[in-house]
Order: sequence, then C-alpha cells, then structure tokens
Amino acid sequence: MKKEGILLTVVVLLIVTGVAQAQVGELHGAVEFAFQSKYIWRGFDPYGDKSAIQPSIDLDLFDTGFGLNVMAHRANSSGYENGERWDYTLYYGNKLFEDELYATNWRMGYVYYNYPDMTSHTEDSADLQELHWVFSWPNVIPVEGLVPTYVLVKLWPSNSGSLANEASGFAHIFMLDYGLKLPGILPDTDEQILRLHTELIYNDGVDPRPGSAGVDHDWSNIVFGIATDFDLGNNVTFTPGLYHQITMDDSVNDDQDETWVSLSLKYNF
Repeated sequence: MKKEGILLTVVVLLIVTGVAQAQVGELHGAVEFAFQSKYIWRGFDPYGDKSAIQPSIDLDLFDTGFGLNVMAHRANSSGYENGERWDYTLYYGNKLFEDELYATNWRMGYVYYNYPDMTSHTEDSADLQELHWVFSWPNVIPVEGLVPTYVLVKLWPSNSGSLANEASGFAHIFMLDYGLKLPGILPDTDEQILRLHTELIYNDGVDPRPGSAGVDHDWSNIVFGIATDFDLGNNVTFTPGLYHQITMDDSVNDDQDETWVSLSLKYNF
C-alpha cells in the first residue's frame, strides 16, 4: 500500500475512533477542513503563492491534557506533488498559577513532518521533526482579551545528510491576540468576537525547503490577521480570516508583501 493510502487509513480510523469514543464521553476533538488562497507557513511560500487545502483532526485524549493532531497540506495546483506534507503532532498542555497576574497556559508538542511522495529513509528524504513550547499569559496585560504568546521551535531533519540538511535550527515566534467584541451578526447571537492577531518571527536557522542553501539568522517576517467564528449549529463552525505578511528577509521569502484569505469548517465532537 502506498504511503498516502496508509496515512489516509490512519486518519479515517482516528476519526471513527474519536466519534465513537465521544459518544460515551471519553474522547473529544474536532475535524476541520481549511482553504488558504495563498499557502504561507512561518513566512515561507513553499507552493509558490498557490492556494492549498488543509484537512485535519484534533483529538483530546481523555481529558488528560494530552492531544493528538493530524494535518495535511496540499497545493491545489499541479507541479507541487512532492510538496504535499502530513504533520503528526502529539502534545501536552496545562495551566500554571491560575487566577494570578502571571497565570500561564503552556503546551509542549512533538511534530513529525512527513512528505508522503518522497522517501523517508535515505538521503532523498525531506522529512522533519520538531519540538515546540508554547506559553500564553492571559492576565499579564490589564486589557480584557489582549493575550501575548511566545513559541519556541526546534526543528531538525529526520535523517542526517538528507535533502533537509539545512532545516536544523530554532525559531522564536512572538504573538499578540485580541478578541474584539461586536454586536451579534447572525440571528440569536448576542455578540461577535473579532480575533485580531499579530505574530513576529525570528528565524534562527530554520529552513524546511528541501535542498535549500539555508536562511539568514534574522527577523524574517511579521503577520497581521483578522478572523471570526460563525456558529452554524450542530457543532459546526465556519471561520473566515484575512491575513497580511510583511517579509523582512528575502532568504525566507522573495515577496515583501503577502496577502491571503483563509476559510475553514470545523466540526466538534
């Protein structure tokens, strides 16, 4: 069986298992299908400014704080078949110092990035591995809904001497989110939350592009975004978003400005 067939089987089994377990209150999660008019990932544009789809499933493992996420990234244009990527993430999250000024929400995750159309065990491999740590402070800024977040990423190739030999390095991501409350738009809704998002990335050597000569150790890009959720009923949420990136380092992205739209449908179970 081809790799993509195996991966699809795994995803289907996870969905079926998740739904079945959720019925007895033991497992919960979400299935999501997202569309991006231009695929941008941590400042990079691996699909050459083409659109992409991102189906995913996220499972909350029995209310333990552990979770499992599987996400695919696939260009909607031909010529990027080798760029299709599947992300497998196992993570654990918790809270510290609840109700204190320095209350901290944190998460640690391990990610395996698999390129199913490329070999995974030779020098031709483009597969990657990642550890990341996410820290958010919901109370540290005395403005309701304004939350700073810091993400530390360590990325490295799954095989030494592979096509991804320049991938190894760190990335520092600084984010600021604000939930702006507006009057409800849909019937029977009291308010609409407009999520304003900003993120600034310092790239300390991370380059996921197979065969790349590497990137500068520098501030790479800043992103501004706006999104909101629409409850469609039956546990289905529609989320449109608009994003704009200013690129500060052309070793990461040749385009100084990138603008794209994101549309997603999510089913929670």
